[in-house]
Amino acid sequence: MYKYNDFDEAFVRTRCAQFRAQVERRIDGSLTEEEFRPLRLMNGLYLQLHAYMLRVAIPYGTLNPDQMDQLAYIADKWDKGYGHFTTRQNVQYNWPKLHEVPDILDALADVEMHATQTSGNTIRNVTADHFAGAAADEVADPRPVAELIRQWSTDHPEFQFLPRKFKVAVTGAQADRAVVRAHDIGLVLKKRNGELGAEVIVGGGLGRTPMVGKVLKDFISFGDLLPYLEAVVSVWNLLGRRDNKFKARIKITVHEHGIEDIAARVEERFNQIRPDFDETALDVLAQIEQFFTPPTFINAPVDTYTRAYADDRMFRAWADTNLAPHKADGYAIVTVSTKAHGKTPGDTTSEQMRVLAQAARDWGHDELRISHEQNIILPHVHKSNLPALHAVLKSVGLATANIGLISDIIACPGMDYCALATARSIPVAQGIATRFDELKLEHDIGALKIKISGCINACGHHHVGHIGILGLDRAGVENYQITLGGDGTETTVIGERTGPGFAYNEIIPAIERLIYAYLDLRESPEETFLETYRRLGMEPFKAALYPPKEDSANAA
Repeated sequence: MYKYNDFDEAFVRTRCAQFRAQVERRIDGSLTEEEFRPLRLMNGLYLQLHAYMLRVAIPYGTLNPDQMDQLAYIADKWDKGYGHFTTRQNVQYNWPKLHEVPDILDALADVEMHATQTSGNTIRNVTADHFAGAAADEVADPRPVAELIRQWSTDHPEFQFLPRKFKVAVTGAQADRAVVRAHDIGLVLKKRNGELGAEVIVGGGLGRTPMVGKVLKDFISFGDLLPYLEAVVSVWNLLGRRDNKFKARIKITVHEHGIEDIAARVEERFNQIRPDFDETALDVLAQIEQFFTPPTFINAPVDTYTRAYADDRMFRAWADTNLAPHKADGYAIVTVSTKAHGKTPGDTTSEQMRVLAQAARDWGHDELRISHEQNIILPHVHKSNLPALHAVLKSVGLATANIGLISDIIACPGMDYCALATARSIPVAQGIATRFDELKLEHDIGALKIKISGCINACGHHHVGHIGILGLDRAGVENYQITLGGDGTETTVIGERTGPGFAYNEIIPAIERLIYAYLDLRESPEETFLETYRRLGMEPFKAALYPPKEDSANAA
């Protein structure tokens, strides 16, 4: 993974010192909260419902064991013994005290981490495929490109006060595990005539007005990538709505002007600024790529894995759901679920973090990843080590065999933490997971993605859930809308709303009716929920959600 150079180290330390002075001025009253707000947001510090929240960047979701250990240390020393991994591959601390935040930032800097541009109207943390560098279907590792974009975008003088926040995602695989079509800019790495470059997708996003991104450029060479991205953001920075924050995102600009007009403007701007860019970016990219060379893989028998798979039912269930194909023979990609039934999606205790850090040292070539689905990945584990890894994970409650199943739910913090939320998300996720664990239907149901947001901002990605749940406030009462048929992969689709929402105490029974309808409707156990929905459409599921009310007279 990337290692800081002298410039990086000096930059981060300077930012820490600046923020320490700003916090001191806020505490002594020299700065009002209104004056302090933009300063804290530039350093990832939010004022949430009950306390401050610090959002820490995990660039493109990549961590080493020392960094994970430090996150555990911070959780114990300055928070409540846990961290919350998010859909932006970040980690959040929900209970820091203001006067201690500078110490947290210094501790992060000790392991080459920071909270810069995790908030505010800037280019946010660049995300990537969480299987990067390991996936069997990968064309190229997207992390060097993501790191190049991170360096270009951090403190870019033109892009510190954009019309709205701006999100970039990169994938280098055939399967889209980074939801690139739901980002302001999505990059898909590909080869053309032997040359590596990228397809540029623009104008995706969820929230109040969900939209699927459109292809702006089908191929751009790496030598032209940064000036082209700069042209895209510059055009939006000029055209983007600043009179209405709900219409400020680039997706609205693309919608209002049309993709052809935007493409023409970007091309014009690109031609203007391209002469100002030399080959430095390619040289920097080549240097960055040296930090992302694959580990030295071992060649060993897999007998221990084969025996455990045959003899241990719990291990077999975990292997069937939580392992993915690796590009190297004898290896597997391990996804560690943070979604034990009844737990808060994304929450990980300091003890669990330390166990994962040591597991990465012992069996994972010193690499960890955070997924946008709020799980943790050990990308390189030899199959001979999987039984030992499973045993260790089981000892700390991290061996839940549910990746891709109904309890592997994405959920935002909702009204339990967030000042913007209009409904609870976490209890709904916990209730669904617990209910289907009680019914013992989870593995029979098969692949199913439920995503829950506690407000219209859609931090839980509900629009692209096979089943999406949106919590709203209706006259002071929580009301949950359901959408069906969403998809966040390479065939991205925005889900369709089913109809009227459900009260808090009605939403889990509604999901149960929906699932039983699917089990009755599918043609075989191999047909997934999404496939069944695409085959039959909304109507049979809507009928299950809204059964005819029994006539009260007949009932009497």
